[in-house]
Amino acid sequence: MVGNIAYFLFIVLVSFTSITYLSEAQDTSPRKVTAMYVFGDSLVDVGNNNHLELSLAKANFPHNGVDYPTGKATGRFCNGKNAADFIAEKLGLPTATPYLSIRKSKSDKTNALISGVSFASGGAGVFNGTDELFKQSIPLTKQVEYYTLVYQALVQVMGSAAAQQHLSNSVFPIVIGSNDLFGYFKSGSDVSKKNSPQQYVQSMLSALNVVLKRLRDLGARKFIIVGIGAVGCTPSQRVQNKSEVCNEEVNFWATKYNDGLTSLLKAFKSEYMDINYSYFDAYSAFVDFIQNPSTYGFTEVKAACCGLGQLKAKVACIPISTYCTNRNDHLFWDLYHPTQKAAGLFVDMIFHGSKYVTPMNVNQLIAV
Repeated sequence: MVGNIAYFLFIVLVSFTSITYLSEAQDTSPRKVTAMYVFGDSLVDVGNNNHLELSLAKANFPHNGVDYPTGKATGRFCNGKNAADFIAEKLGLPTATPYLSIRKSKSDKTNALISGVSFASGGAGVFNGTDELFKQSIPLTKQVEYYTLVYQALVQVMGSAAAQQHLSNSVFPIVIGSNDLFGYFKSGSDVSKKNSPQQYVQSMLSALNVVLKRLRDLGARKFIIVGIGAVGCTPSQRVQNKSEVCNEEVNFWATKYNDGLTSLLKAFKSEYMDINYSYFDAYSAFVDFIQNPSTYGFTEVKAACCGLGQLKAKVACIPISTYCTNRNDHLFWDLYHPTQKAAGLFVDMIFHGSKYVTPMNVNQLIAV
């Protein structure tokens, strides 16, 4: 009897929590989203890497976070909020809690697991090998292992049917792949000696396909999939050329990966009619920013805001680096990552756009 009462109270709490989150939505469109479970790399990491003792891929120091509400570094690779924050805001949800902070917490973890979890990790890739670049990160395969534990916990607490309903009304953003390409084209890369670019990209897609099917088996039904951006145009790549032009080889294979990804997603939908997705063509959006900066309010699309040296990309954004005062004018915060303004613009496109989002934008996705 006590157990039944406890379960009843838990369900009431879950319902109340979901209603509260939805009522706080900034967008007035109807919402059915109950949580967000985030997978990816530093573009959406909200603090997981803070808990990795050996990782070189950290952002929990100045000048990161200078425009965050607290004015302090949080572990986000940005001057303020990143894409994960903006997606959550538009869904009327709190930013998904970093999984490693939940795992280390001694308090009750239930509410955090229900409201959403982030598994994203700076330096992560589709393959485990990106760990070698940054010494320690949570690769996508490990992120899915962690999600499996969350899924099992939700089923145990909520029951199988309620957990499935909860997850089917949740969204699953996946932002990954850039570090795999950086690793492949890094000078002296061993992996490039063993695989052609075509073989490598195809292997990435095959690995991601396995992940998508695994997540679907574990309750995921609504995916936000972000393609690889024009990573050859990041300050880290431009600074390697005297003329500061984009690395077109890296960009070429980013587009090839994205072409394969769009085909993969169509096949995924054909095989599993109960899933839906929004695919964001980040590459084309990035190129649009670079070619038409004034349209979006940018005046600097080559150099980083925070760093040192040529394009402020010779030295990363660390406490001894300098940073620009006109951050909203910059596309890039540091040698790899977009500014808070750019991240917000990307998310606006993901939710409301049609030009770079297929087969539906996120507002349409959550209404399905």
